[in-house]
Amino acid sequence: MNRRAIIIKFIVWFAGLGLAVRLFYVQLIDANYQKAAQDNVVQKIIEYPYRGLILDRNENLLVYNTPVFDMMVVPREVVIPDTTRLLQMLQMTLEDFTKQMDKAKAFSRQLPSVLITQIPNEHLAAIQEDLIDFEGFYIQPRTVREYTQPILSHVLGYVGEISQKQLVNDTSRYYRSGDYVGISGIERQYEKDLRGVRGVSYRLVDVQRVAKGKFRDGAFDTLPEPGKNVQITVDIELQQYAEKLMAGKVGSLVALDPKTGEILAFVSAPTYDPSLLSGHKIRDNYGQLEQDSLKPLFNRALQAMYPPGSMFKTIQSLVALQEKEVSPTEQIYCRGDLIGDLAPAGHYDIKRAVTLSSNNFFFILFKRMIQQNKDPSAFLDSRIGYEKWRTYVDRFGLGHKLNVDIPNETAGHLPTVDYYDRMYGKSRWKFSNIYSLSIGQGEILVTPLQMANLGALLANRGYFYTPHIVKKVGESTALGFERYDVGIDSAHFQIVLDGMEQVVSNGSGRRAFVKDLQICGKTSTVENPGYDHSGFMGFAPKDDPKIAIAVYVENAGWGGRAAAATAGLLIEKYLTGEVTRKHMEDYVLKGVFHD
Repeated sequence: MNRRAIIIKFIVWFAGLGLAVRLFYVQLIDANYQKAAQDNVVQKIIEYPYRGLILDRNENLLVYNTPVFDMMVVPREVVIPDTTRLLQMLQMTLEDFTKQMDKAKAFSRQLPSVLITQIPNEHLAAIQEDLIDFEGFYIQPRTVREYTQPILSHVLGYVGEISQKQLVNDTSRYYRSGDYVGISGIERQYEKDLRGVRGVSYRLVDVQRVAKGKFRDGAFDTLPEPGKNVQITVDIELQQYAEKLMAGKVGSLVALDPKTGEILAFVSAPTYDPSLLSGHKIRDNYGQLEQDSLKPLFNRALQAMYPPGSMFKTIQSLVALQEKEVSPTEQIYCRGDLIGDLAPAGHYDIKRAVTLSSNNFFFILFKRMIQQNKDPSAFLDSRIGYEKWRTYVDRFGLGHKLNVDIPNETAGHLPTVDYYDRMYGKSRWKFSNIYSLSIGQGEILVTPLQMANLGALLANRGYFYTPHIVKKVGESTALGFERYDVGIDSAHFQIVLDGMEQVVSNGSGRRAFVKDLQICGKTSTVENPGYDHSGFMGFAPKDDPKIAIAVYVENAGWGGRAAAATAGLLIEKYLTGEVTRKHMEDYVLKGVFHD
């Protein structure tokens, strides 16, 4: 018995020693327990910064912030004396309330969770006094975006709650669940500048969560830093007019300042009111826009791809001149039977071929460039010629992204030799397989932005600046947009531009003609099942270019109709401040182009 008593005493003594050691460790060594105890009396409050404003090129306000409030709930503290009254106040069904409460409890019973997001100010004012009767519910101030004009939706983008995938990919660890982040457009591209920096404050609370003052006199508090304002390059009045002209149509319009690469107007039609994707109804509105058969969320100006059509003949001319496959004055007789053509048979030089858009002339020119007589094999010879030709065309900004500062740009498609190897077999294709490229058809695809950039390049006689939509971030204007030279002698441009001027003054683009303005342009009737697409690319004035433009109107037929008329009106509006050709404006607004 004495031995058993000794063993029992030893066990009790050993257990007591273990408890004493554990208590010492918890109280004096392990900081986690100290933090847990402190969390019971210190409440952390996130202070969200104001998001930066967005202004147009003339500093007119486009996007600003308006206050809203999130309803937060701490499940452990909830006391509901009257459920029916609470549901009426919150404008929730019992089912939705229960679902949100279960979600909050699953997250944490002690920490606050979002119960309702983006409560408007007027709603909060109506319920704030009555909310005192319901313990465990708190208000968190936030802001949402508001818009001065219902325009520029595809440029501005929208802000939404961060997704779980975005949280996982956030290597900076800046964001947390429930935060708002730029989802598209400028809001996404310049998120780090616009978002600002969160602040945080700590306050002491008692066991009833009643505030008792600042923790350590605010020594650990930080103030939020508002986001930087962003000034964009778009002219708000020109943008409004551009969207008016494109209303009711499917297509796009991009206008640039050739001297800087700044985007003056940017339209993807159909468009939508950007306010639809702001506020507490964002999910419902997004779903409706997503289901629209005309795809208003699709950014056609950046993402739609079309064959360039006859606009591409300007590039063909310049490459052939640079490679000395043709001289500016050489006359080439075209019978009109090599490839489908609306131009009459006869002798053509570069200027006349551009003006009348002779398919047969550019067929002959392209054949000269591809068949180099560098190899006895027609297949290898075409491969050599094509690689050289493609190198030139790539410099014109085709087949790759231009790196505009709007997300989700498409590269277009400029076929490589490997592409044709896969299509026909290696060394089994030649000029006769790719001749449709001579007139901008076949496998080549471009975006409207790339064609507007081509207009700027032609206006500058051989170079362009990276197209961009932002002019200034905060106080910084040195945003680093580069100049690119295409490797074509500037002397070669004059004859091509003379032809483009004739296109507008008395050719297929005459609906773009404006008296006393020297407009250079090229129309494209882009082949398409059903009605063809209408395209136009150009710039003005000829000798002191201030605007370059590309317009596509889908299923509108000839390029000389819808697209040329629209481009001419916008050029006139920008350069003169008014539109004098009301009959042409009525023609475009009416939108009937097949009669």
